[in-house]
Amino acid sequence: MKLQFIALSQLVVSKANMRARTKAPDVTDILPTIRKRGVLVPILVRAVAPEPQAAEGGVQRFEIVAGARRFHAARIVAEERAGEFSDTDALPCAVLDHGDDAAMVEASLIENVARLDPDEVTRWETFTRLVKEGREPADIAATFGLPDLAVKRVLALGNLMPRIRDLYRREKIDRATIRHLTLATKARQRDWLALYDDPEARCPTGHGLKAWLLGGQSIPVRHALFDVAGHSGVVADLFGEDAYFSDSNAFWAAQNAAVAARRENLLGQGWNEVVVVPPEEHFHTWEHEKAAKRKGGRVYIDVRSSGEVTIHEGYLTRKEARRVEKGESIETDAKPARAEVTSALGTYIDLHRHAATRAALLGAAGVALRLMLAHAVVGSPLWTVKPEPQATRDDAVSQSVSASKGETAFDLARLKALRLLGLSEDEPRVTGGSGDGFRLVGLFLRLMSLGDEDVMTVLAVVMGETLHAGSAAVDAVATEVGIDMAQYWQADDALFDLIRDREVLVAMVGDVAGPKVAEANAKEPGKVLKGIIRAHLAGSDGRAKVENWVPRWLAFPPATYTARGGVGSVEAHACAQAARAQGAEDRAAAEADSSARDTTAPLAA
Repeated sequence: MKLQFIALSQLVVSKANMRARTKAPDVTDILPTIRKRGVLVPILVRAVAPEPQAAEGGVQRFEIVAGARRFHAARIVAEERAGEFSDTDALPCAVLDHGDDAAMVEASLIENVARLDPDEVTRWETFTRLVKEGREPADIAATFGLPDLAVKRVLALGNLMPRIRDLYRREKIDRATIRHLTLATKARQRDWLALYDDPEARCPTGHGLKAWLLGGQSIPVRHALFDVAGHSGVVADLFGEDAYFSDSNAFWAAQNAAVAARRENLLGQGWNEVVVVPPEEHFHTWEHEKAAKRKGGRVYIDVRSSGEVTIHEGYLTRKEARRVEKGESIETDAKPARAEVTSALGTYIDLHRHAATRAALLGAAGVALRLMLAHAVVGSPLWTVKPEPQATRDDAVSQSVSASKGETAFDLARLKALRLLGLSEDEPRVTGGSGDGFRLVGLFLRLMSLGDEDVMTVLAVVMGETLHAGSAAVDAVATEVGIDMAQYWQADDALFDLIRDREVLVAMVGDVAGPKVAEANAKEPGKVLKGIIRAHLAGSDGRAKVENWVPRWLAFPPATYTARGGVGSVEAHACAQAARAQGAEDRAAAEADSSARDTTAPLAA
């Protein structure tokens, strides 16, 4: 490498420079200094292979590897002084040896990382070029002072489809979404992009994407007590941060064996008793106190449904701890008493108690209702109830729904339900519990203390939170209770901004102004048609005011404006009506069958 002054006219930005393919960089931060003092830090360049005319006395050119911002700022200053730059405008340059492309890429990235951090996708492009030039990830990490994992994380972006990388570069999707998308095959990435592009679909993002990719609850590999090397059914994100078991049955078979081995090992260490707490139960520290091994302390292996295992060494129940304080023996030297019942006998007991309890529930509808409500709120190993996310990528739609009369009324009811259940008023929802059996029983007992009216209030909120938006059930409920949408909705900017169809707008003009006005304005642009509708709704511009107008799609029952169809609410209504008709047929058939049996029954002797 050698230092020399090179004229501006001889300098060009190298393709190896990470800013070569972008527009002229922003130099406002360094321009004042360069106007006053010039370029002080040498620019890193490489001589371009001489062209034939250069070999015959022509001009030798140099590629800028690092320092493109200083070069652009110097050009601006030269043009300000003379209208154009000349050969007398020279910059200090450090000239690289010819042929070291990998060193050029490194120099460019080091320069830009130090001065203006590029986005991760730009880093991926540059790191990839270094790998192609023969650099190992460890070498790249050492060069830029980054952890190996950070370099591997950036290189993992190569597993993503170009469009997904572009969405990330433009900050349309967040880092959590990108991390989980590296778990996906190209086919699954295409499926995800299809959902992203579909305005009617709910595209999973963030941590919800993981469940979408893995088909439900996923168990992190970090929770395994066994060696996962070579274990089948492990899926890892390419950022190197997380890995999961895709086959939960295989995981639990290996995990339970590892727990049993751990228990035997602890017993071999001299612990008097090692208790395995199963997933449906929990070890609560507030029910126990620390106790040394010599004082009879035992070990509890707490196994959670998430796969996580926590070992609590040296604990006694509070009752046992009080006895120890009084100097009483808890027979720490004796072997644990054999269980009173065997596993098979325990199952026999559980199933008979279960059969008797559910038979008794048949005559206690109020108790059954409260128990069902507690399950819907908290969940259990047999219950999974998910709240409706009300997800939308459009902020205007979200704000419109949040400000609506229906959502406001529901929020007030939710606040009342939270108070009735003794839950924090800061909770965003009543539902969506973790399946904690202790909390389930506590909530059930709380509901048992409430009167029927309060229980029904909670029930309505829980059902409202878990009612699937856009489903036939929404239409069926609305039909049963008789909803007038005009009482809950009024036209807003969000609606009109979303309507793009001229035929629909003309039909809407007909709704509010009549068919003659619609026909007269049929060829007007959408903006004019929307203005007519707005004027009628507001009673302005001399137009008759129209009260309680609701678009046909929103009404109960809904309808279309064109013969093209494709309206979700109309399709949901058709489904609900079909189910209603089928139900009526089934009831009629059952009544006819019952009547036939009555008429053919033999007379009593």
